[in-house]
Amino acid sequence: MHRRSILALSAAALAAPRLGRAAGYPDGPITLVVAWPAGGGSDVSMRLVAEALGRRLNVPVLVENRPGAAGTIGHRAIATARPDGQTIGMFSQDAITAQYGNANAPALTEFEPLGFFGEEPGSLQVHPGTGITTLAEYIARAKAAPGKLRNGGNPAPGASFLYMAYYERKLDIRVTKVAYAGYAPTVTAVLSGEVDSGSVPVPDVIEHHNAGRLRLLAVSGAERHFMAPNVPTFRELGHDVVIGGWRSLAAPVGVAADRLAVLRENLFAVFKDADFQAKARHAGFAVTPGDHARTAAAWAEADTSIYPIMDELGLIKARRKQGT
Repeated sequence: MHRRSILALSAAALAAPRLGRAAGYPDGPITLVVAWPAGGGSDVSMRLVAEALGRRLNVPVLVENRPGAAGTIGHRAIATARPDGQTIGMFSQDAITAQYGNANAPALTEFEPLGFFGEEPGSLQVHPGTGITTLAEYIARAKAAPGKLRNGGNPAPGASFLYMAYYERKLDIRVTKVAYAGYAPTVTAVLSGEVDSGSVPVPDVIEHHNAGRLRLLAVSGAERHFMAPNVPTFRELGHDVVIGGWRSLAAPVGVAADRLAVLRENLFAVFKDADFQAKARHAGFAVTPGDHARTAAAWAEADTSIYPIMDELGLIKARRKQGT
């Protein structure tokens, strides 16, 4: 099943027994905020979640795309929503990095963890017009003319920006990083040749790779991506480069405990459902279900591991930690 068909998914959605309910909740549609444009991986994955969660709660769950400012607009919409459980949102490592790169971004402490969707490694892809066919050729081209290669990605310090910054550091290269409002417009830029390369995850580009419209060079996961089994990892090619992201769901601080429990229990049930996992896998996502405790642990781990990378790259602009 391709992503375009996922967007229209309705009749084949999950039909599963509902779990516990809080009195009078939910009492209307739930809004699921996505801080990125329609058509990208975050949007597609959260539309799957919205459909499944809505079936379980017997209310519509409506995805609302709020892109802009490297995710800050959408993350702020989640954090400042009325804490009644009627507004939730996707929370990724971009929200972790944003709090240090933008003083206007909400802090980690302004969110309640709900559930963990899954992990997603970064990757490097090029436009065929570059003539580059391997990672070694990309590295050689970048070293021969530092800054000449143009790479598309999120605005700093978004995920794909951070991936490329990390690739630059580990591979000892320098490219010109061009910012786009999310993965979907970044892929469009690579396809058109507006930029030479992109650093977005595999699911966003695999159809174009298979069709020859762009070329995946390497995946920065610990192992090959199941959708691109013929594309090597950076490690396989001799470079110790492992970096990626994840997606989870969050609510604003202040939601009543019984309402949080409803959201957490039902989201975890959605993520564990075999049919949901199969649909997600067809769309390019490996679901690794986690409850709210697993989600909180992932947030804390990312906060600890990403901060020093950002600090080394000179990306800390706000909320500098004591002693750094």
